[in-house]
Amino acid sequence: MNIRSLTRGDGVVIGAAVLLFIASFLALTGGPDCSGALAKYCEAQDYSSINAWESLNVLMSVYLAGVIGAAVIIVSRALPQQQPRKVAGLDLAQFGVALSVFAAWTALWTIISLPSAGAGMILGLIAALILAGGAVATPLVPALKVALVGAPKPQAAAAPYGAGPNPGYGYPGAQQQAGHGYGYPGGQQQPQPGQPYGQQPPADGTAGGQTGAAPAGATPAAGSPADFAPFWFAVPVARPLYGEDGSPAPIAELAPGTWYLAVEQRGQALIAQTQDGRRGVLQDTTGIQRG
Repeated sequence: MNIRSLTRGDGVVIGAAVLLFIASFLALTGGPDCSGALAKYCEAQDYSSINAWESLNVLMSVYLAGVIGAAVIIVSRALPQQQPRKVAGLDLAQFGVALSVFAAWTALWTIISLPSAGAGMILGLIAALILAGGAVATPLVPALKVALVGAPKPQAAAAPYGAGPNPGYGYPGAQQQAGHGYGYPGGQQQPQPGQPYGQQPPADGTAGGQTGAAPAGATPAAGSPADFAPFWFAVPVARPLYGEDGSPAPIAELAPGTWYLAVEQRGQALIAQTQDGRRGVLQDTTGIQRG
């Protein structure tokens, strides 16, 4: 499960589910009016209200239905999306949304039918409405699709010995002191056959010191692979990753809050690599965050 794929809307759903669970322990109905002449009748009767756990139909249709719906929504968001799991022909997220709406609808008509609603019923209705609203609005409202937990910056790998500003002795790039001993670059070399003593051999080992490399200051042609450097990136919202063979079915889904490696660019699309090593084409690159 990828917790970083959860959004702000999922946070609203989680908070509403917790509030709904707390409301299930509070009184469902309010007490009668025991003022004035009715006081003597109230003393002879026990008007203590029950909570949802003592009323099975309200517990299952409002409180537990809402909590289970929220749990199904969160699990569906956190699980990988390559093979969507279905319940009664619906995706897990769709089933959870339907269950949340059902809980809010039942809570509304239950509180209307009660002669006097208690704190548990009032708080339960509010929590159920927030839960249903968050579940329905999360895929539609951009503000609710923002990642709940920000993506951490990728840490640069430690440089190997000799690659730092002061590389060790004998490594590429190491600065050698003046007056090298025999056999070091810049030191005295033995003359080669047919070469006057003291003349240095060509740097590239070709006759006359001519090199086949491009002249200094030349840049690679535009559009060549040398123009692209791999980089880390994160997507603002969940986006599909398609196969490099051009198949229309996505092979994976890039989740917000996770860093991926862009290894190649094809026009406006990127070739991205997931954590498990799979590569595919990210067609929509708008709004990505570079690491």
